[in-house]
Amino acid sequence: MISLYAFMGALEQGFAFGLMVLGVYLTFRVLDFPDLTVDGSLPLGAAVSAVAITNGYHPAIAMSMAVGAGFIAGAVTGILNTKFKILHLLASILTMISLYSINIRIMGRPNMTLLGQDTMIDQFIEFTGLAPYISTPILFAIVSIVALGALIWFLKTSFGLAVLATGDNPKMITSLGVNRDMIIIFGVGLSNAMVALSGALVAQNQGSADVNMGIGTIIAGLASVIIGETIFSTRSVTAAMISAVLGSVLYRVAIALALGMRIGDFAFTPSDLNLVTAVLVIVALVSPQIKANVLGWRLRSNA
Repeated sequence: MISLYAFMGALEQGFAFGLMVLGVYLTFRVLDFPDLTVDGSLPLGAAVSAVAITNGYHPAIAMSMAVGAGFIAGAVTGILNTKFKILHLLASILTMISLYSINIRIMGRPNMTLLGQDTMIDQFIEFTGLAPYISTPILFAIVSIVALGALIWFLKTSFGLAVLATGDNPKMITSLGVNRDMIIIFGVGLSNAMVALSGALVAQNQGSADVNMGIGTIIAGLASVIIGETIFSTRSVTAAMISAVLGSVLYRVAIALALGMRIGDFAFTPSDLNLVTAVLVIVALVSPQIKANVLGWRLRSNA
């Protein structure tokens, strides 16, 4: 078992990275566009917001700047793929490795601290009067729910339906006269805008922005999406996106449980995070097959 403090911390991380998971879901599931740009756009959002806040900008404005920077990064990947005919994986890798240098240029160093700066988290804690370990998860949950609601509303508009159709049947959407290239550029840009917003929240939460904080982002995002799809309903796009956010929370809770587990003298450490993630993804992927085999065995036994 984990303590209340550790559980609230897992919720905090789950909702903060929930925005990133929504971005990953948008590219991988909706657009069918494997995008590795997120490993660079998450620290991009953190870097932009950190520099803006340290230069006296309001945290909300700093986060808006992060969203804009993330959208541009994603749009560059989309342009490389659609206009220059570079394979989507390679295009996203090129953007990702470029962002490593760009993020250092933005901050002027590999990392930047936000200690002593007025962040949105500080303002919300002052507004609610609650303890930080309670108010921060509430703030991140509110931001995630608002972003989720906005994305659900967007995908129900005519343009959003075109985005859904582009990933589902590219030939059909092209035959209807829709500019498929524009849809992909916008969709990948929107995805990375959400990832950058997640990076801005994480940076304000941990009190610093680091150029390496995006390593493994895509793995965590895919793990959360797969866990959400395995446990919760995916009968509609709305249900699938809600499942993705809940999957992000469950993923972080599972990580907290694993890191707090002890078997005799053996205990997991933070260095085992990638191993734990891999095991969680394998379990999530294998579970449907195991359920189907068990159900088939029971039906044969009752026959």
